[in-house]
Amino acid sequence: MNALKFLGLFAYALISGLAFGAEVKVAVAANFTGPMEKIASAFGRETGHKATLAYGTVGKFYSQIKNGAPFEVLISSDAETPARLEAEGLAIPGSRFPYAVGRLVLWSAKAGVVDDKGEVLKRGAFRHLALANPKMAVYGAAAMDVMNKLGVASALEPKFVLGESVTQAYQFTASGNADLGFVALSQIYQDGRFAPGSHWLIPAELYPRLRQEAVQLVKGKDNEAAAALLAFLKSDAAKEIIRTYGYEL
Repeated sequence: MNALKFLGLFAYALISGLAFGAEVKVAVAANFTGPMEKIASAFGRETGHKATLAYGTVGKFYSQIKNGAPFEVLISSDAETPARLEAEGLAIPGSRFPYAVGRLVLWSAKAGVVDDKGEVLKRGAFRHLALANPKMAVYGAAAMDVMNKLGVASALEPKFVLGESVTQAYQFTASGNADLGFVALSQIYQDGRFAPGSHWLIPAELYPRLRQEAVQLVKGKDNEAAAALLAFLKSDAAKEIIRTYGYEL
């Protein structure tokens, strides 16, 4: 291959990469880890863009975004934080939308520990109960709502093992460091099957509706990949992935 032809191909590849291979930095709620990994992969194949993902609690992300973190899209575990960021001028008006409704589950990695009515919480015959920090994580706050409505929060508080996020609460429970834990349904359910162990799918009336929204942040206003990711999140392909993890749409 002569030098001119090589340089021409190199220039074409570079221009193509710039035109079609943009990157978007995404803050993703911890409960949405499983589906987002698959969505990001499908998004890359479909568009040529790359989604760089960071997972954590919505409370932590809010603080980081307020302090100038370079996130361009927030895929939140609630609706309040995207609305708040929009009101504060940190998110693009009109870009937020609901993408899923989450479910809370009480789960143990061991069979026979959690009954299908949650009576185990009233009996209290266990050493450690994992949940996400309710001050920072939406799913942790929902867990506290459940226990308060059941009238067991005060009695169980000495048994709490707090994780930074619902991912850490899941890890405590999966490892056996906690006998049972409040986790997201998406962490123990996929394609119609629950993970081994025992669980209680908590009735929706025991905690606020976990309506989850996504929003384009101001730092991503000129990034075509940011807008493309949010558009892809609304697609039938993304919705099918989301459903397989037990979310409602």
